[in-house]
Amino acid sequence: MVHKKFTQWYQDIIAIPSISAFDAHLDQSNLAIIEYLAERFQQLGFHIDIQPVPGTRHKFNMLATVGSGEGGLLLAGHSDTVPFDEGRWNSDPFALKQVEQRFYGLGTCDMKGFFAFILAALEEMPLHKLRKPLYILATADEETSMAGARFFASQQKVKPQMAIIGEPTELKPIYKHKGHMAHRIDIVGQAGHSSDPARGVNAMEILHDALGQLLQVKDQLRQRKDDSFSVPECTLNLGHVHGGDGENRICGHCHMTFDVRPLPGMQDDEVVALLDEALAPVQQKWPNRLTRDFLYPSAPAFGCNNEYQIIELAERLTGFSAEPANYATEAPFINALGCDTLVLGPGSIKQAHQPDEFIDLHYVDPTVNLLRGFIQQICH
Repeated sequence: MVHKKFTQWYQDIIAIPSISAFDAHLDQSNLAIIEYLAERFQQLGFHIDIQPVPGTRHKFNMLATVGSGEGGLLLAGHSDTVPFDEGRWNSDPFALKQVEQRFYGLGTCDMKGFFAFILAALEEMPLHKLRKPLYILATADEETSMAGARFFASQQKVKPQMAIIGEPTELKPIYKHKGHMAHRIDIVGQAGHSSDPARGVNAMEILHDALGQLLQVKDQLRQRKDDSFSVPECTLNLGHVHGGDGENRICGHCHMTFDVRPLPGMQDDEVVALLDEALAPVQQKWPNRLTRDFLYPSAPAFGCNNEYQIIELAERLTGFSAEPANYATEAPFINALGCDTLVLGPGSIKQAHQPDEFIDLHYVDPTVNLLRGFIQQICH
């Protein structure tokens, strides 16, 4: 049953814009949503720690703590959203709209709304009786660089026994997922009049050679498989190409972007070495004209340690078997705290990053009960 407080929390959370984007014109600070969440959890008796995240545009993490001692449970989520497609929404993305058994709004599913579920789960719990600490973490910039989770992991401020990241998984436990590496290749040619090709160096022709090499790497990576994934191979996707400025000019510069999604057990250095080895002949043929670099820091692949049998606990509480996922999350960074980590939350990833994003309200009672179950099993 959806009560008024839950709806109000959801409405307040969705109404506070917190878009993350690499484009500075679209990027927004998340301080307002962090301060709102801090106030709500402080009212419940949590100690609040708000920290600026280095290297960001005025972004912050919030850690709320209740209880003391070792171990305990961390409930984590990101406070940001992706940008929205203006003109493709049928309602205001920042005004929560309920239609029958759905809440519509930017972040309802992915995933600011998860904090409303946490608040609902905690409202009537006797938190003063907890024997182990309960932590609530709200991070910054998950949708871009994952800077908030990276910074939090680097601090090693807390050592929970188990952690749940409330991404939309249809309440099915996700115990491992692929990583994500985004790369950019820049090629510098020599512009000139197209009537005399010998007087220039066409950057697109160099790109043609580079693409051939990358497609060979793609075939090599496809041989690395984990059949537990719905897409079992390590993938390489050619994503974006831009170059030149006119059909009558030799292309003097072009760039392209691509991504790789490594499987658990594959190291970033291993993939980078494979890419650079493949591109080396092109660089030798065209000295000082081709460079490869990361678009932004990579997100490693993730696999749950399961030292404390969180997988078995989650399967028992949810009724679902644990599964892998093809997308990346903050899980590898939370996992670096030394805790058993799962990705597990209400809603479907199919609604994430979509116009008219929504969450089905049939998730309310099961999610609230599930969160209470984890807290009772781990912190009492």
